[in-house]
Amino acid sequence: MDLKRVLASTLGVGLMMLPALALAQDAAAPAADAAAPAADAAAAAAAPAINSGDTAWMLASTAIVLMMTTPGLALFYGGMVRKMNVLATIMQSFAIQCLVTIVWFVIGYTLAFSPGNAFIGNMDRFFLAGLTVDGLSGTIPESVFMMFQMTFAIITPALICGAYADRMKFSAMCLFSVLWSILVYSPIAHIMWQADGLMFKAGILDFAGGTVVHINAGIAGLVACLVLGKRMGYPKNAMAPHNLVLAVIGAGLLWVGWFGFNAGSALGASGRAGMAMTTTQIATGAAGVAWMFAEWLTKKKPSVLGIISGAVAGLVAITPACGFVSPSGALIIGLVAGVACYFAATALKHALGYDDSLDAFGVHGIGGILGALLTGVLADEAIGGIAGGMSQLIIQAEGVLLTVVWTGVGSFVILKVIDLIIGLRVSEDVERDGLDLGLHGETVQ
Repeated sequence: MDLKRVLASTLGVGLMMLPALALAQDAAAPAADAAAPAADAAAAAAAPAINSGDTAWMLASTAIVLMMTTPGLALFYGGMVRKMNVLATIMQSFAIQCLVTIVWFVIGYTLAFSPGNAFIGNMDRFFLAGLTVDGLSGTIPESVFMMFQMTFAIITPALICGAYADRMKFSAMCLFSVLWSILVYSPIAHIMWQADGLMFKAGILDFAGGTVVHINAGIAGLVACLVLGKRMGYPKNAMAPHNLVLAVIGAGLLWVGWFGFNAGSALGASGRAGMAMTTTQIATGAAGVAWMFAEWLTKKKPSVLGIISGAVAGLVAITPACGFVSPSGALIIGLVAGVACYFAATALKHALGYDDSLDAFGVHGIGGILGALLTGVLADEAIGGIAGGMSQLIIQAEGVLLTVVWTGVGSFVILKVIDLIIGLRVSEDVERDGLDLGLHGETVQ
């Protein structure tokens, strides 16, 4: 009987507890249901998401950087050549804009910005395969990032044209620009800017293209003018700019477009973009003033061509540094670049005897090298998270040296191959009478 009483008692208690357990389960169910959306929301927040403000800024930046090539660079260079070559010079910028657009779509972008090895990307984005509407690069659509980088790929070979103005065949220019974009520009872009690139992993600071754009173009320009030789009559005959008003308009468009170039390289509407815009403006003004006063002191008169060339030198030199230096650092870079590029475009060019027609090397090569090195000295940790110093300067110097060697050798080989196949230089009659009529059958009235 005692055992029966114990069993009955235990069974009764268990039956009495069943409603309580059921109520506890019912109470726990909503809590579990509520936890699931919270976990999903946390996962969604951690995943990359498009930012409309960043995207809007990058769309605008892309448009104004494209404006830098045409009409900006086209008018800047077009105003500085002789009247008989103005259409040919403007045509070079416009043709390169069209050609490199296709090159970048087909193979340039994937070689530069797809994962690969330390020197080149793979073919994941060949013909832009896999580029989708909802694909992201950080907080912006990958399509916008691709387009922004395309504008850099376009202007770089167009800058080279200033070194060989007045004497290269249009067909040779087109072939050179295509091959150079694939074999020189895309690898350098990958090395410096892609996560698995050699110098990117080494820690180089190149915010907007000191190595990728300016040293790259400047050294290629120097090689091109040496391979082609001097213009007929240079330096005895006067080869003054035919229309400085066009050149000033072009320089102004370059200055405005450079805010997209530099501040846009922050890849978002951020405080870093604002600081890059600020340092760009300060360095440009300082370089324009420095070139003007250097010329004023040495030649007794400040020229229009001088001040606009100085401003462009400042834009070039601040390009790698704009997201890493303070306003005071930008002032130093601008002042140094203005004076150094003035002497490179005058005294150095005359002393060494090369014919860099529109000073592509003197401004972009020298300005880019100075800017890249000074970035390593003047980088401010409060601005870009990295402080300048000897170790950073060494990394910058390595990046400069690699770019000089890669583009120097690559440009020389490409030019020599083209010369063997179709020839590089126009005939003496075409050069004497003007490229506008000889190459394009048109003249400026």
